Amino acid sequence: MSQTPVPSGLRDRVAAGFPRVRADLEQLARIPSVSSPAFDQAEVARSARMVADLLGEVGVPAEVLTVTTADGRVGRPAVVGHRPGPAGAPTVLLYAHHDVQPPGPREDWDTEPFEPTERGGRLYGRGAADDKAGIVAHLGALRALGDDLPVGVTVFVEGEEEVGSPTFVEFLHTYRERLAADVIVVADSVNWKVGVPALTVGLRGLVDCEVEVAVLEHAVHSGMYGGPVLDAPTLLARLIATLHDEDGSVAVDGLTRSPDPSVDYDETAMRADAGVLPGVRLAGTGPLTARLWTRPAISVIGMDVTSVAEASNTIAASARARLSVRIAPGQDPAEAAAALRTHLERHAPFGARVTVTDGEQGKSFAAAGDTPATQAARQAFTEAWGVEPVDIGVGGSIPFIAELTEVFPDAAILVTGVEDPDSRAHAANESVHLGELEKVVLAEALLLVRAASL
Repeated sequence: MSQTPVPSGLRDRVAAGFPRVRADLEQLARIPSVSSPAFDQAEVARSARMVADLLGEVGVPAEVLTVTTADGRVGRPAVVGHRPGPAGAPTVLLYAHHDVQPPGPREDWDTEPFEPTERGGRLYGRGAADDKAGIVAHLGALRALGDDLPVGVTVFVEGEEEVGSPTFVEFLHTYRERLAADVIVVADSVNWKVGVPALTVGLRGLVDCEVEVAVLEHAVHSGMYGGPVLDAPTLLARLIATLHDEDGSVAVDGLTRSPDPSVDYDETAMRADAGVLPGVRLAGTGPLTARLWTRPAISVIGMDVTSVAEASNTIAASARARLSVRIAPGQDPAEAAAALRTHLERHAPFGARVTVTDGEQGKSFAAAGDTPATQAARQAFTEAWGVEPVDIGVGGSIPFIAELTEVFPDAAILVTGVEDPDSRAHAANESVHLGELEKVVLAEALLLVRAASL
């Protein structure tokens, strides 16, 4: 099949329309659409309405939709819009999410988290990169193509990705006919670096749990019983230490690895991107990309112990930690959760009582390989950046992508990047590189043109 010609002056159209893309991003980033239940959910609803209005302005009539699950959970508001294509043309689903992470402590930010601010060619603010940049990339591409759009387009902007997409599967099934597409573009990943685009071909899965270590029926005086009785935080620390070997590699039997990637990450660049302190030794062995993308990782993301401010001469009876495990692409989350539980229970320190409570589980993602859709994406990226893209994995998890593949098994799924290694998604001083965002818009517009020939 011959390729659909690229509309005349598309690059110039994207450049001319980019001030509006930035204005849309700033408008969206001012809304504190934090989907965590501790925050005002009216702001999430306000964000959804604005997204629907913006889609309407680019010729994609949209609705704000929710679902209620069988157990009574009401989902956060999502936005779905559709613009039909010419007869016989394929349909492309463009995904992003409008909810954001909590801002965290204000003192960690150099600027107000919900007042977008430009510094050094980057726009700072919560959601400026993750993932309101994805929304405006869709808007910018559609606006640039205008009446030259050669495919049908459905836009799906989720409102609960940052809390684990708890009603996502129900939403997919409820609105399956409206969301069905030949190609699905998930604009929620990262590029290799500024100036070099990437196509995400693998994502680790996710398993987490809470583990409690108990040693006493109640707290006791540390002077009277300290010595033969170790406090629960000490025993919890000893248990956590068993999760890694002396090199820092994960030491839990049953957690698998995938093959090492064909590209590697420069250690100096990685340390700078992550903000690793001087002198801190990196954990694990082998290529950094393998440690980041295709091997398991375990982190302590929370701990309940007596605070320093409330400390007294007491031996704590119990302590609890929340563990987050990123599992290799291809491993079943239930299998990984069972392996973690078995390890924790078998390594109970000094015979302490160890109780493991399973938490969230998310499936990994591995791309189908070199397909016509990925070839079209690589061609679009190369034209937009002037360099060929890198196929990457991502250490983070986007579990709903695996769910998309199950509900729409015939759709080609492309995971694209709006962030770069310095975007600091989820952290303070989150930002998007504005020059890269313009290239993302151009690449998506070119991809929509190329998709007409799939």
